[in-house]
Amino acid sequence: MSITQAMQIGISGLAANSGRVGNISDNIANANTDGYRRSFSQLVTTTTGSGVSATGAGVRASDRSDVSTAGGLRSTGVATDLAVSGDGFFVVSRNPNETNAANFMLTRAGSFRPDENGNLVNSAGYYLAGHAYGEDGTLGAVDMSSFAGMTTVNVGDVTIEGRASTEMSAATNLPAQAAGLATPGAPFVSSAEYYNALGGTERLTLSWEPTATDNTWVLNVSDQAEGPLGSVTVAFNDSGPDAGTPAAYTGATSVAAAPGGFAFDPATGIATLTIDNADTPQVIELAIGAPGTTDGVTQFAGDFTGLSSTVDGEAAGNLVRSEVAQNGDVYGIFDSGQRKLLYSVPMATVTNPDGLSEADGNAFLLSRSSGPLNLARAGEAGAGTVTSGALEGSNVEVAQELTDLIVAQRAYSSNAKIVTTSDQMLEETLSLKR
Repeated sequence: MSITQAMQIGISGLAANSGRVGNISDNIANANTDGYRRSFSQLVTTTTGSGVSATGAGVRASDRSDVSTAGGLRSTGVATDLAVSGDGFFVVSRNPNETNAANFMLTRAGSFRPDENGNLVNSAGYYLAGHAYGEDGTLGAVDMSSFAGMTTVNVGDVTIEGRASTEMSAATNLPAQAAGLATPGAPFVSSAEYYNALGGTERLTLSWEPTATDNTWVLNVSDQAEGPLGSVTVAFNDSGPDAGTPAAYTGATSVAAAPGGFAFDPATGIATLTIDNADTPQVIELAIGAPGTTDGVTQFAGDFTGLSSTVDGEAAGNLVRSEVAQNGDVYGIFDSGQRKLLYSVPMATVTNPDGLSEADGNAFLLSRSSGPLNLARAGEAGAGTVTSGALEGSNVEVAQELTDLIVAQRAYSSNAKIVTTSDQMLEETLSLKR
């Protein structure tokens, strides 16, 4: 090996260790950057020639990133700050509602905030992507091996359109001791809410009037806005296995003004109410319990229990805030008190996370080394879960970086000594001619 070759080898050592110092500097600078993944230089020997004639030609630095090692989580209390616990990445795009697959990236930096249009965007300017739920609360068929079908998560101007109620069930217990008195007492009154066609709320009033006949009551149904609708007499069983359950319904009478109406099916215990609250009257089937059953109205000794009711339909509402569950589901919370599924945020996984290509803003691109994309529901198929109200810090250990800096500095100084020594030897060689 010549003196010139020795000098070139020393120069390669300077270049490799300066690159190593550059990565260490980048790591220390980003020690507090959310979602940052440390980079490092792997030093690799170089040779000239091959086989037994191969000679050392110095060293080169191969830059790599430690993507697979997670950082620690810290709480922020902000619902749209998201962190991944376990394997996987958030899918983000350069533009809202991106259609070009080349503009999708992966990231662990989850500091998302709504922009002026309600789109969730992180501090690097990348938009969170997910799959939108339909109005029926289902995702439908989605492609979990590509970015196709993904849309930007939007928590801005979201509303729920009202849906009229069509079915209602009511359950209560009437005090057996109140019926059959010579002078019956006051009726027991309760009410239940339902939804009209515009998503507004209205109320039905159910008045249970005890009679002078044992185990017999009269139910009067009225709408608080439209007035009385009708009545039916209910007789209860007082012995045997069906004691306390309805025995028979009789005397159904409609008192509603047309086109309103009241009808009753004694076999099923269902009242059909026609409420004149719009151009087209609203029809609701009110179930109070079939004869011989205990899932509706009952009569046992004790207290009046009040009304327990269920009703279909929905109230109209405007979005007031959003929540993100551990499985990546994004819920909208509305001023009507309803909670609705809006998006599913999947976890993106690859075979070799350390093989991902780095992009600006703590993001990564798919590469041949990373392996193919796989999308999975958070918490399933090996994917991590989503933690709302937290951010993942960098995976940089500053003490280790400072130690590596000392080692790189010593190595750089040693290679510099090789260069200066080689230069002195060349100068001595040239002086032989003098």
